[in-house]
Amino acid sequence: MKKILFSFLFLPVFLFSQDTEYTITSFLNQDLAPEKKAPNLHYLGSAWLTRLVEADSSFDYNLTQATFSPNSTLDWHKHSTGQVLIVVEGKGYYQERGKAVVVVQKGDVITCAKNIEHWHSSTPEHLVSYIAIYGNSETLWTEKLKREDYNRSKSN
Repeated sequence: MKKILFSFLFLPVFLFSQDTEYTITSFLNQDLAPEKKAPNLHYLGSAWLTRLVEADSSFDYNLTQATFSPNSTLDWHKHSTGQVLIVVEGKGYYQERGKAVVVVQKGDVITCAKNIEHWHSSTPEHLVSYIAIYGNSETLWTEKLKREDYNRSKSN
């Protein structure tokens, strides 16, 4: 009787359990060791980039976690497919060309339309970490963000 009860209770678990070939990753606990920093090409300060999902023939978007230490900036750039930023930790700045700088923080979602020039960064006192979602195209870097322009953001 116990074997029959066991079979009825646990057989469905074995038959319908998840396939173990799934790849599961996490954006939590990003490794911020100094040797893991991104190459310093288009930003000032310290930044770490972790590719979470890479666009391919079955999925049209890249997802990247970016973390910037306090007082770090990203240069002016744009994307031909637009971009969504989901702030998962900290506080930062975001600005589109010709508009005011805004402060963003954990929980905020920013949508930037395609071909809109913009930059984003941490604040002087806080790191910022966000998940960037963007299409499968190259980022067009347009201009270095000057430290003076970033420093003016502090008053906003």
